[in-house]
Order: sequence, then C-alpha cells, then structure tokens
Amino acid sequence: MSDLPLVLVVDDSALVAEALGVLLEATGYRVAAAGSVAEAVAAARVERPAAMLLDLTLPDGDGLAALRALDATGDAPGVTFALTGYDDPDTRARCLAAGCRDVLVKPVRAAALVAALGGAGVA
Repeated sequence: MSDLPLVLVVDDSALVAEALGVLLEATGYRVAAAGSVAEAVAAARVERPAAMLLDLTLPDGDGLAALRALDATGDAPGVTFALTGYDDPDTRARCLAAGCRDVLVKPVRAAALVAALGGAGVA
C-alpha cells in the first residue's frame, strides 16, 4: 500500500475525472473515481480517502447527499471540496453548511486545486 494520500474524485464526467486524476497523480496523490452519489458513498467507505472532490450535479442526485450520508455514519473523508460550475453565494453557503471546506469553481486551475489540498493538510 502506498503512503501517498488518496483523493476521491466524484464527477459524472469521465473526462473531468480523468483529467483531475492525471493532475493529482502527477502532483503526488493516489486517485479513486466515482460518477454518482451511490458510487461516491461506496468508494469512500471502502477506500477511506484523505480528501474528496465532490461535483454537485450527479446523475442520481445532489453530490452533497454523498457527504451527508458519509457524515451520518462517520465515514466522511478528512476534507471535502465542492467542485462545481456554479459560482454564486447561495451555492457556496449550501456547500459550506454541508461540511465542505471550500468551493472550487470549474474549470478549476491546477495550481489552485493543489494549493487547496495542501492548505487542508492533504499532502
């Protein structure tokens, strides 16, 4: 097993998940991916990621439902960042209230993503 921290990327776009995976692996992280709320909950419970990048719009519901389900059972990752195309105060407030550390607006810059993870102690 690797000592590199694991980041769970939750996005229904395989292209986005793959691009984030390449970036994260190149900067010293292991990556797991999920494309739905159900997959995110299952993967987080098995993989125990240090961090989760969570898209809000998933095919089976609001991405924050995954975070709420994981919080309810004590399985939430150490830190979760919402990853969304919505850049408005209501979305930000909803994400922070649900337990996200921050909201990263798509398209997120590589340096900003790596800095956010490092600033959260995921290194």
